[in-house]
Amino acid sequence: MTVRPPIAAPGADRRILLALLAGTPLLGYTQSGPDDTQRLDVPYLPTPQPVVDRMLALAGVDRSDTVYDLGCGDGRIVITAARRHGARGVGIDLNPQRIDDARTNARQAGVGDRVQFQVADLFEADLAPASVVTLYLLPDLNRRLRPRLWQQLRVGTRVISHDFDMGDEWPPERMERVAGKTLYFWTIRPEHK
Repeated sequence: MTVRPPIAAPGADRRILLALLAGTPLLGYTQSGPDDTQRLDVPYLPTPQPVVDRMLALAGVDRSDTVYDLGCGDGRIVITAARRHGARGVGIDLNPQRIDDARTNARQAGVGDRVQFQVADLFEADLAPASVVTLYLLPDLNRRLRPRLWQQLRVGTRVISHDFDMGDEWPPERMERVAGKTLYFWTIRPEHK
């Protein structure tokens, strides 16, 4: 019996399909389709807790920080930032079900007053209040997002990405391996402005 790979839906991004077939871990990110309705481009896959913990430690998160998680899924990064580090957090995702899950998780963790979750497009969201931005997106999404980060974020804001870099134009200041995953760290600097 021959098993054939799934066929991409009309208009699907071939790179995403190839990444899925290769078993690449991806976070659910959605974007507008040709008919302006929201559609999921990649499946949701949560960041393992040891990776979350190291991302926040690498960024030096403390109670003075506001952590933005772009493509936040179930909210575990901003919830952990609030619960363990006393930070405030904002999670952004286009999938309303993930946002509902994140809000429920925040209430259960007792940090509902320190975090908020928005159903929004990360390419349209106001990122300026962030002092830390976390990502678990595909490489092409990171590269598309890079100019927005440079434009909106203050000098000194830390950016941490799980598994995917920002391309040659913005090499990471630091890379670490944790639990079989690669973390990339950058700081917004005056030359980015």
